[in-house]
Amino acid sequence: MPAKDIYHQVVKQALIKAGWKITHDPYPLVWAKRNLSIDLGAEQLLAAENNERKIAVEVKSFIRESRIADLEQALGQYTLYYDILKRTESERKLYLALPLNAFTELFEGEMFGQILLDNNRLNLVVFNPKTEEIVQWIA
Repeated sequence: MPAKDIYHQVVKQALIKAGWKITHDPYPLVWAKRNLSIDLGAEQLLAAENNERKIAVEVKSFIRESRIADLEQALGQYTLYYDILKRTESERKLYLALPLNAFTELFEGEMFGQILLDNNRLNLVVFNPKTEEIVQWIA
């Protein structure tokens, strides 16, 4: 099993605070006889619709010197998991969790990451590591 990201527990707590039930830690993903795993699986009951939302969350810390290198690595993993999940459990939506400071730098400050949001393939969970709270959902 791969090592957990340094913010794994922070994101898990943030999801619980936001009303999500953690169903998998990690979420197993099997493809072509390979055993992979997404960091977290969660569900949330939507009372108004009497329905459940299911998500999988890949947590990334973005702590290396180059945020672009971190983003490139995270996107490769996210894309692979996204495509596998789409075929194996299409009702579960994949999110990439990243800390607020990385989001601000990559997606707001210089707008570098805006191209990734424009294609409607990247779903983000932006979290505050200090307060262990979800700051923003982008889908």
